[in-house]
Amino acid sequence: MTEVHVTKALHSAQGPIELDVALTIEDGEFVALYGPSGAGKTTVLRMLAGLDRPESGYIRSKGQTWFDHRQKNWVGPQRRAVGVVFQDYALFPNMTIREQLRFALPDKQNLALVDTLLEMMSLTELANRRPGVLSGGQQQRVALARAVARQPRLLLLDEPLSALDTETRLRLQEEISLVHTQFGLTTVLVSHDNAEIIRLADRVIGLQAGKIDRQGKPAAVLGPSTTPVPSGRLGTVIGIRPEGDQLRLTVSGGDVVTEVLVPESPVQVGDRIVVLVEEGSAVQPALKRNGG
Repeated sequence: MTEVHVTKALHSAQGPIELDVALTIEDGEFVALYGPSGAGKTTVLRMLAGLDRPESGYIRSKGQTWFDHRQKNWVGPQRRAVGVVFQDYALFPNMTIREQLRFALPDKQNLALVDTLLEMMSLTELANRRPGVLSGGQQQRVALARAVARQPRLLLLDEPLSALDTETRLRLQEEISLVHTQFGLTTVLVSHDNAEIIRLADRVIGLQAGKIDRQGKPAAVLGPSTTPVPSGRLGTVIGIRPEGDQLRLTVSGGDVVTEVLVPESPVQVGDRIVVLVEEGSAVQPALKRNGG
């Protein structure tokens, strides 16, 4: 379990605010921090990583105290079992992919983990290349693999996919979910993307002006949106669950997320579809695959 109660004075676009956040993250949980720009999400993440120092409070993870203002206790980022992935990749330009992962290993002899991560992230064929020749999606897979190579207690993700196209973002969401589950990680994600949070997170914590203003299951906190994906608009399937002899699809259409009930059909998460709402019916929309 990770327990956090931290405070810090911040300067946002709306003026000075007082960050005051208390939260508990269970081992193995996937938590998303959500809220407007300047609410304090990234600052909380950086405090967990040891990159920003709180002004008061404490941070404890699995029995180890990383920060305690009263006891004047501070553990620096290199001594915390955390892996961090930023939006800008932050890769070493002079190292190959394999060298980046080897460098991150706490146990430099555990080379089998490097091979496992290269295969899992579809990077084996690129292992001897440097970041400058890779696409954005490939670089972000390297950044994710490098963070996991640290064998972290916490995996911290600061809007890691926001600069990528939709297809690449969906593929990397699957890989984030895979490593979270397969390595038994506790993950904290900062994101503005409702669909991404609904797809990945167990719990969402909403921040507003430095304070937690809501938290709970993503579908309860975020929606689905009261604005449905308009008829005929292209959307992406981000969730599927059976409901009797039908399927309830969670569909992201850009800025809106909605649910539609359809007959059983060979639809998969990640499919791009066109939702065609039958006239006079908001309950039984027809479904047409993109290009179908």
